[in-house]
Amino acid sequence: MTPASRLGYRGCMNHAHPNRKTMGTAFLAAGVLALALAAGGASATLYKWTDASGRVVYSDQPPPGGVKYDVVGGAAPPDNPNAARDLASQEAQFKKAQRERAEADAKAGKTRADAAKRAEVCEQARAGIRTYQNDNVPVVTINAKGEQVVVDAAERARRLAEQQRLAREYCGN
Repeated sequence: MTPASRLGYRGCMNHAHPNRKTMGTAFLAAGVLALALAAGGASATLYKWTDASGRVVYSDQPPPGGVKYDVVGGAAPPDNPNAARDLASQEAQFKKAQRERAEADAKAGKTRADAAKRAEVCEQARAGIRTYQNDNVPVVTINAKGEQVVVDAAERARRLAEQQRLAREYCGN
């Protein structure tokens, strides 16, 4: 009795028992094919929408017409070995831009405040010039005792000169 007949095989010995090497190759090919299909499906974009009859539809193609849809799957972003370094660089640039913007805003605010102060001093100087140039209106001050005192001509001229100097300095003319 042959070994094949003892095991219950009939017919040609070459076809009676499958070759283990051939089976392993077949399983390997099937496994590779399954992985390729799974990887292909994972990287494809998947669309989800509700059709006219109310059914939820999933497809790798967007719906026809103006149907509203959601993208529920997409290709994974490509691997970037420098991603952490790029992210840190972007964050540093963002913080630098924020700092520069804050400094520029502070500088602009100071410039506006200085311009407002200059305009205020200019307006007060011009009002003082009008006051001290009008000889028809007496200028009165309060002395240390709380009494009103009329400003004499010499003091009036001194104050007029001071207001004119301020106007030249703060009004730009």
